[in-house]
Amino acid sequence: MTRILGLGDNTVDTYVKAGLQYPGGNAVNVAAMACRLGASSAYLGCVGNDEGGQLVRTALAVEGVDISHIRARTGANARAYIGHVDGDRHFIRSEPGVRADYRLDESDFRYISAFDHVHTGIHSDLGGELARIATSARSLSFDASDRWDGELLREVLPHARFMILSAAELGKTEALAVAEFCLELGAEVVVLTQGSGGALGVTSDGPIFQPALPTTVIDTLGASDGFIAGFLTAKLRGRSLKDAMRNGAEFASQVCGWSGGFGHGAAWHGDPPTVAHSA
Repeated sequence: MTRILGLGDNTVDTYVKAGLQYPGGNAVNVAAMACRLGASSAYLGCVGNDEGGQLVRTALAVEGVDISHIRARTGANARAYIGHVDGDRHFIRSEPGVRADYRLDESDFRYISAFDHVHTGIHSDLGGELARIATSARSLSFDASDRWDGELLREVLPHARFMILSAAELGKTEALAVAEFCLELGAEVVVLTQGSGGALGVTSDGPIFQPALPTTVIDTLGASDGFIAGFLTAKLRGRSLKDAMRNGAEFASQVCGWSGGFGHGAAWHGDPPTVAHSA
């Protein structure tokens, strides 16, 4: 059984109008979703000692994700405030809470080295620890979301075996150029997700385009993480790039059919956010 570690960010996705909150964050979602896809998964990251942190921990445990190396810190859990229009999301603001208070030690790096693959991303706030994590990991993927630029790619690569970028605004020629740049920096596979426009996977053997699949959309939150989980679980089992991209698209279409990244919604009674900013 493939062993996958989600390392880094978590958040509580707070649906303001509906008064609901869901566990989420890229590393958390990928760990939970990979578990649903048959992997043995775990999560290492920092949660608050509040209601939000407990929601994240409980949901992961229910999903069968190993949380033995999660750490609860004094303070608020990371939280994102989200609005929806016709099932599609827009972020109102976010608060980082204690998510970056890792204090990784030698036991953590030994734990990391026991997994077949480690997944993390730009919202994990790993600072200078990424190189050490990559040295400990047997295989590493990095989700740069839509916050990547040349400087970030040079910093992250060649540490990452799989580089995932959100690039809905890029045309085919531009997307291929970005992928080639990442390959030159050391990536084995580059995946550019483009929402309803599908996804592009590129290796030294050339590109594979995967269209988005028809689905009934309830909530798009977590769909890109679903694609990542589907892609990783297939690729790490030795399937071709084409098959892995198809597996990612199939699972992403499933994720669109439920609320929250992987469910586990709970009532939220907090005060609505009044200032738009991100953190």
